[in-house]
Amino acid sequence: MKFFSETFRELESWKDIEKCIKSKISPVCAVGLSHIHKAQFIYSLYNESPILVITESEAAAKKLCDDIAVMSGDENYAVLFPSRELALTKVEGFSREYEHQRISALSKLIRGKSKIIAASIEAVMEPVIPKEVLKNSTIAIKSGAEVNLEELKTKLINMGYIRCDKVEGPSQFSVRGSIADIFPVQSAMPVRMEFWGDDVDSISYFDPETQRRTDSLESIEIAPAVETVTDRLALADKIDSLAKKIRSRKSDIVRARLAEDSELLREGAEVQCIDKYIPLIYDKIPLIFDYFNGITVFCEYVNAAEHAKGVTAQYNEDCKILLEEGELCKGLEGHYCELSDVLSETSKGQQIFLSNFIQGLDRVGYKKIISFEALHNAPWGGEMRQLDEDLKSLCERGYRTMLIAGSEKTLPIIRQDLMDDGIKCDIAKEDSQCLPGRVLLMTGSLSGGYEYPENKTAVITQSKAASSKKKKKKHKKGEEIRSLSDITAGDLVVHSMHGIGRFVGIRKLELEGVTKDYITIQYAGKDVLYVPVTQLDMVSRYIGPRDDTGVKLNKLSSSEWQKTRNNVKRAVKDMAHELTALYAKREKSKGFAFLPDDEMQRDFESRFPYTETDDQLQSINEIKEDMERIRPMDRLLCGDVGFGKTEVAFRAAMKCVASGKQCAILAPTTVLAMQHFQTALRRFEHFPVTIELLSRFRTPKQQQEILKKLKKGLIDIIIGTHRLVQKDVEFKSLGLAIIDEEQRFGVAHKEKFKEHFTGVDMLTLSATPIPRTLNMAMSGIRDMSVIDEPPQDRHPVQTYVVEYNPGMLIQAINKELKRGGQVYYIHNRVETISACAAKLQEWVPDARIAYAHGQMTEEAMSEIWRQLVEHEIDILVCTTIIETGVDVPNVNTLIIEDSDYFGLSQLYQLRGRVGRSNRRAFAYFTFRREKILTEVASKRLNAMREFTQFGSGFRIAMRDLEIRGAGSILGGRQHGHMESVGYDMYIRLLTEAIAEEKGEPVKKAADCAVDIQIDAHIPENYIESLAQRLDIYKKIAAVQNEEDKMEMIDELIDRYGDPPKSVEGLINASLLRNTAASLGITEIQQRKENMIFYIERPSPEQIDAISSAYKGRVAFNCLSKPYISVKLDRGQKPERLMESVLSVMKNAM
Repeated sequence: MKFFSETFRELESWKDIEKCIKSKISPVCAVGLSHIHKAQFIYSLYNESPILVITESEAAAKKLCDDIAVMSGDENYAVLFPSRELALTKVEGFSREYEHQRISALSKLIRGKSKIIAASIEAVMEPVIPKEVLKNSTIAIKSGAEVNLEELKTKLINMGYIRCDKVEGPSQFSVRGSIADIFPVQSAMPVRMEFWGDDVDSISYFDPETQRRTDSLESIEIAPAVETVTDRLALADKIDSLAKKIRSRKSDIVRARLAEDSELLREGAEVQCIDKYIPLIYDKIPLIFDYFNGITVFCEYVNAAEHAKGVTAQYNEDCKILLEEGELCKGLEGHYCELSDVLSETSKGQQIFLSNFIQGLDRVGYKKIISFEALHNAPWGGEMRQLDEDLKSLCERGYRTMLIAGSEKTLPIIRQDLMDDGIKCDIAKEDSQCLPGRVLLMTGSLSGGYEYPENKTAVITQSKAASSKKKKKKHKKGEEIRSLSDITAGDLVVHSMHGIGRFVGIRKLELEGVTKDYITIQYAGKDVLYVPVTQLDMVSRYIGPRDDTGVKLNKLSSSEWQKTRNNVKRAVKDMAHELTALYAKREKSKGFAFLPDDEMQRDFESRFPYTETDDQLQSINEIKEDMERIRPMDRLLCGDVGFGKTEVAFRAAMKCVASGKQCAILAPTTVLAMQHFQTALRRFEHFPVTIELLSRFRTPKQQQEILKKLKKGLIDIIIGTHRLVQKDVEFKSLGLAIIDEEQRFGVAHKEKFKEHFTGVDMLTLSATPIPRTLNMAMSGIRDMSVIDEPPQDRHPVQTYVVEYNPGMLIQAINKELKRGGQVYYIHNRVETISACAAKLQEWVPDARIAYAHGQMTEEAMSEIWRQLVEHEIDILVCTTIIETGVDVPNVNTLIIEDSDYFGLSQLYQLRGRVGRSNRRAFAYFTFRREKILTEVASKRLNAMREFTQFGSGFRIAMRDLEIRGAGSILGGRQHGHMESVGYDMYIRLLTEAIAEEKGEPVKKAADCAVDIQIDAHIPENYIESLAQRLDIYKKIAAVQNEEDKMEMIDELIDRYGDPPKSVEGLINASLLRNTAASLGITEIQQRKENMIFYIERPSPEQIDAISSAYKGRVAFNCLSKPYISVKLDRGQKPERLMESVLSVMKNAM
């Protein structure tokens, strides 16, 4: 928006800057500028050529980009260029998100999409992809162009893309027939191209979740997926000649390592540590400065220079260790440039240094120092009265003012309120002129406001982005547990009639000249069941709360499965009955109806410094509705640690206090209670709310004092452990009880809460995520809110999968401790944990190390947590106990020993323990390479690698976690039942039982087995991947009507091209089967010339209609298993006859 640049360019000091630029005076220093002024300065500075901005840290660079995006109204105007970790040692796999962000920033720059690049000093010291290489290796494809698919595949592999079955994350591609899917690293969505011969027929984006196309495109650009793009054979030759020159103590080791990498390059395999060869690939290390030829801006140079020294020292130390270990050698060093190089490279253009005040430490010979008179004002918290006063005072003094607040929806309301108070204001447009004494309004939020007395301009901004743009996520039915898409041979499956067996694969069987696909399931003993793929909806993957090693397979045709099923059915029925009775009793009981939200509540909510996620807002609304009703609330709020449950609970507490009631918050441990207490004090500091803590951290005398105040009603919110439910605790009028991490309280405690808090609204928070299907099934008998969306602005965790290597781990630990952070070291064996801590102490003598495990007493445990929170411990060696621990934002490095023994879900949850602040976090999944990696372990390792690189397998990880969560919510007894039939089956039975209890009609899935001679299968050359074939079979089996059929064919054409005849036959068979089931037909068979329809109760009308339609070809049987038989005409296709018979029966109903 022109307002920001035009008003800034009126300042006298700015005119001095312009003169310096014109006269090529450099370096120049501008002082008196705080963060927001720097953003405005840089925004106003852009003329024609792009600008490089170098800051002290990544957080500062990100803040600049955000502020400039609001000022310019274009989020690509200024782009962040993050630093990345160079892989100099052998790793199995690591995440490349930061590398992709860097490539994306540079390709926006060379395409002219962005004008300003903001980078931390560390990022500009690192090597980048050279400008020419980036230009030459970016592929541009237009619709209608001629492209050789084979050549495209080779190019993509050379650019670092990886071929897979199904594209889910950046840098993957797949080719199926004439369809190519690619996820370019600089794009937010993957792209699908359809070819006609060698011509590109169409290009469009597609959704990685549904795999369906969305918007079509005219052209696309594919940037390389790695920064080190090189001619592999030339590099292998260089490595070989380097190996010959090596003369050192470790020359044998070094040569062996170099030879291994050289061989990998010649074979065309991926070399994960290719970064270490950067000095060999280029004669001169390529730096970001080659992309610029104009002005470079340094922000707070003194701090940046300090940081640069740290980076250089760390790199030199790393190099020393790596040279000793034989990972690097002479000729493979100098990956980072020095601070002096940064200054000399940027001095080729003009340098401008911006700082808050002048410091004598920068040792830069400035040619000119220009001082700005600029004031900074604090963001507006949402209080209208205060805003009125500020704006009136500015308008009276003749200021031109801009107010940045609210969203598209709330802006007109704010404008109306201001007009009513006599303030003249307009909603801003791109070229709006702001007049003295008037106010312009726009949406968004800056990091701060400012004021320039010289030309009487001011900006007031709201403290948090109420207007943040977010991608909405839509939840589709049935995406919760995609039972079959992730199935592989050897997995357990559940057949609804025959029970649990092991999936062997798909077999094609040919009978009487017709090919059909059957799913093969092995049961106990030697029994094998062949299920026609048209009946795939009777099979689901077995998902239980534990690994499937201990699960017993059923025997075919024995009654044990039926028995198990009936037991579970009875159990869920009892549970549904209990819950429904409880719910009905609660509906009748009377509690307290809290008052609707008032001004104070709204003010409290607007002071939340982050953007709420959609799930958070939804949960808050559900809780408030419950509180405003007369019956007592009993709601469960589920969500992963750090997803913002505490904020939701505090808003409920505020509502309770605003209605004149007291609120109690219970936590399972003293440390957690203490943490909640400190958070609450900060969060409620601007409000007349008294908060106290009752736990072991208080002396007996203090406790007595607190209890007295509580009884008199002088305390509004009391936070404590189960000390709160002891006999001597009395409230004046308790309105709301909040129980945190309820899964960690024992059953006895929970019962005690229920007694203690009768008639009081209860909100229970649980950190185990639960599946949405469970939530849906329980709706109406248990109130649940689910938050399953992480907050914005989380940095991705830089993850490595590496062989256990002490040198590398010491490096990782030192790096974290140097930046003032802390480390979790996971060693999952209690008996050797103290020895492990002692070993670490030898490695890192200066660190303060402690260990923790589940066999310690509650007191010892909470003491360790307290020390960790208060930073009295640097490294905590522990078992997986941290899964349920306290949130410590300062721990940002996680090291896991023997990570191949953990499931993905556990790794995912443990990794979620770091990266909880705005700092970059690191996770090292280590494994020991035994002589032979077992099949299970190598499968897990591969899964870990893929999970790390593309985030694939994320769904499986989440699902395993959710199933564990479902078990803990349903309680111990139900947990066992869930194990015996698998989750899918359990939910099906539960849904039926609940519907019965509520007196609703039970929708049972009608089953009809069809066995006729029809070519119905998916050929392997149409869909190669087994997992995807199964997924499509499952979808086809669910086709119910013509609309579903068309939708299914659309999806197939979209993803795989035109379906062959046999696939169309399969879809028709499935549609007919489901139509038959809805008519009450249980089975359709073909015996030579006759089609036999088994139907329990055919109506007289149906019999009449069929007799008259097929005269002389019909036979009826009304004995033990009634059926109607119709003879095929000569040359008639079985599916045609089946279709016409069903149509006749349907019309006769």
